[in-house]
Amino acid sequence: MKETALTQIHISLGAKMAEFAGYNMPIVYSGINDEHKAVRNSVGVFDVSHMGEFMLKGEKALDLIQMVTTNDASKLTDGKIQYSCLPNNEGGIVDDLLVYRWNANEYYLVVNASNIEKDWNWISKHNTFGVEMTNMSDDMSLLAVQGPNATKTLQKLTSVDLSAIPYYAFAAGAMAGVDDVIISNTGYTGAGGFEIYVWNKDAQRCAQNVGCHF
Repeated sequence: MKETALTQIHISLGAKMAEFAGYNMPIVYSGINDEHKAVRNSVGVFDVSHMGEFMLKGEKALDLIQMVTTNDASKLTDGKIQYSCLPNNEGGIVDDLLVYRWNANEYYLVVNASNIEKDWNWISKHNTFGVEMTNMSDDMSLLAVQGPNATKTLQKLTSVDLSAIPYYAFAAGAMAGVDDVIISNTGYTGAGGFEIYVWNKDAQRCAQNVGCHF
């Protein structure tokens, strides 16, 4: 099984580990009910570092995204995010994904862990535009900090105004003592919160600093 940059921290803290999408991931700590209540009533952290991240750069980056995804990415402005999917040639779906727009020539795609290689190959196959593609999946870690107290908790750790990041938008800045962090408001729990993308080399420090403020 693959490990994320945070796997050994989870093991040392006593998490129950299991295989998920080829990764050795934490499944539960204190218990499903306790952890569910913590996220619904206060705040919790999910390690979702197994997700895949691709960077697309170039004057034709949008053209490539428009070809391979179903949503209209031309509607995106800088700092905005779009939920979309990769259709196949038989009326089905290769995968669903998130499209982040940095600027007119630079986009960031987040795909599901079990489909990283498949998605990469599919997009690459259709890249007839000369777009520069970088697979950063093995270099990035991702923490989802979720719950009604997520914003209050994280605001102590950054000078970025989190209240100014609307749903399905993102900002870049320092977080938890780590520079060059992507702070994304795309929470999937329904309880509110943010996702923190950080380079693997900084992941343990970031996670520990976030945890200290719970």
